Amino acid sequence: MSPATVTSPLLPGSTLGVMGGGQLGRMFVHAAQAMGYFTAVLDPDADSPAGRVSHHHIHADYLDEDGLARLSKLADAITTEFENVPAQALASLAGDRPVAPAAHAVGIAQDRILEKAHFTRCAATSGVGCAPYAVIESAAHLAAVPATLLPGILKTARLGYDGKGQQTVHTAEELARAWEATGGVPCVLEKRLPLAAECSVIVARSADGRSVHFPVQRNLHRDGILAVTEVHEQVLPPALAQQAVAAAVSVADGLDYVGVLCVEFFALEDGSLVVNEMAPRPHNSGHYTLDACDVSQFDLQVRTLAGLPLVAPRLHSPALMLNLLGDLWFAPGSPQQTEPPWDRVLALPGTHLHLYGKTEARRGRKMGHLNITGTDVAQVRATAAQAARLLGLADSTA
Repeated sequence: MSPATVTSPLLPGSTLGVMGGGQLGRMFVHAAQAMGYFTAVLDPDADSPAGRVSHHHIHADYLDEDGLARLSKLADAITTEFENVPAQALASLAGDRPVAPAAHAVGIAQDRILEKAHFTRCAATSGVGCAPYAVIESAAHLAAVPATLLPGILKTARLGYDGKGQQTVHTAEELARAWEATGGVPCVLEKRLPLAAECSVIVARSADGRSVHFPVQRNLHRDGILAVTEVHEQVLPPALAQQAVAAAVSVADGLDYVGVLCVEFFALEDGSLVVNEMAPRPHNSGHYTLDACDVSQFDLQVRTLAGLPLVAPRLHSPALMLNLLGDLWFAPGSPQQTEPPWDRVLALPGTHLHLYGKTEARRGRKMGHLNITGTDVAQVRATAAQAARLLGLADSTA
């Protein structure tokens, strides 16, 4: 059966569905509802953040046939809010309703081996490839790993995000032990490269192949989790920023992608750029768009899904985003939960607090983010530093 497609725009009053009920789904639902759409969420958590604010919440597993049938009946088109929704569920839905992004694109993003192969193909057009790597699926592959890839990072091919499923290895012996510790599952070994910065580009692409993008975002990760994103005209050298945008568009075009796609890059000390990974959805590094742009990444997710015209987003203020983890609710060494001083934070000019409606704070859990906007970069950085001190966060400089 051929996938269903949007033959004419789905106008406000239609129902848009989303697979996944986390914070990204919640912000998609808010954007859709602001534009006059009804929404339906499918998520196995009966108290999911997106499900709590949606018109319809289908409490079911992502592969539950009855749940998928109910979503298909309710929604006129369906998207996903995170990359580990089973691709086969999206493929099943696509027989009855337009689904964006498509199952094949999500499936590639779910498997680092397929993802690396896609990036390598796109490099022929964009000139931006990925770090040298080897696929390890067997003992023979392990034995054949060239010494030039060490030291490196061993990553499981599937179900790795926010630093999970990753181990740094320096020698062949460490690599063998690390692969054994994974249970011998398929992995990729990436050569460690000297990094100058991490950055990302968010692209929105429509079914007719038109794409728009946000400015390049400079990112800082701590313990594998995004901590800070900074966006302004001087965030990266212009030539490098243009190269990242062109490479991100090439990745989206190569997938015939429909929806919002984030492509992450490493800027190396020698001035070159390599692509790291992609997320077939809105991304943490794009949360600043809610307050610093005239169109957010979630607005564009609604537009691509509904077949509405895309407009190039405009950054109207320099911005910095601080990721807010559950650790903020706990004093060091204490199991007792305490609410952070939001009143003092919100007394700072240009602060925009976004909490995700999660009922329980846990260490390492994404609870919200704080966007800071201002008239110039210096003001934004100064305010972010004040906010970080009030919250007990590390240096806010990306």
